[in-house]
Amino acid sequence: MLHYGFFEDANIDAECISIKQIEDAQIKYAQNIIDLIVQKYGLVLDVGCGMGGLSAMLLQNNYEVEALTPNKNQKKHINKKYKDLVCHNCKFEDFVTDKKYNTIVNSESLQYINLDVAIHHINKILDSTGQWIVVDYFRLNEDGINKSGHFLNDFTSKISTQGWKITYQQDITLNVLPTIKFLHLYAERFLVPLKHFAFEKLRFKKAWLYCLTEKLQAKISSKMDKEFAAINPEKFLAEKKYMLFVIKRG
Repeated sequence: MLHYGFFEDANIDAECISIKQIEDAQIKYAQNIIDLIVQKYGLVLDVGCGMGGLSAMLLQNNYEVEALTPNKNQKKHINKKYKDLVCHNCKFEDFVTDKKYNTIVNSESLQYINLDVAIHHINKILDSTGQWIVVDYFRLNEDGINKSGHFLNDFTSKISTQGWKITYQQDITLNVLPTIKFLHLYAERFLVPLKHFAFEKLRFKKAWLYCLTEKLQAKISSKMDKEFAAINPEKFLAEKKYMLFVIKRG
């Protein structure tokens, strides 16, 4: 599963987190979503399904589910591993269907879709009594290097003006933070030193190439700084909230 997971113990030390605990947290995250689905026998669409983990759990729990991903490699993986899972290979905004879904799930995928387009498209394919489950992080302000995620105020405002109602919400920021802390620890201890080692080795071994690629090195460093900002626990807490919403037509 390609998401931050859900840790019951939000205070767990990053030094103590194992890969197994991250896997368990991801399963818990998916189960939390499944537990919110009201229409147990309705059709579910998993938008931005990643490697198909949530969709597979839905299938195992006897839900009728379809997955959607724009990534060809993810589609290929799903076709091979989950042969009974219908997987659409396109962007959500390009998805065309005559079906009406009882539940649509955006799990860490809404941030990649224009908000107005997403709401418009959900309106077209969600059943009139259906529910839209959104689990994602949202920006609180303009500050910060990493600009991913919709503004939380924009999201809630547009939901309201479009005639939708938030029937359930949960702030799970602290529950996803252990994974962010773990990733940040890994980056600081391994990725950053590895970058410095590579650049320094190039400087001593191939000084002429080092000089020629200084602009490229600066771009790489800038890109890494931007990406690492997304997994800086303190910055994440100050700039974003990770929310779980259940939304229905008002």
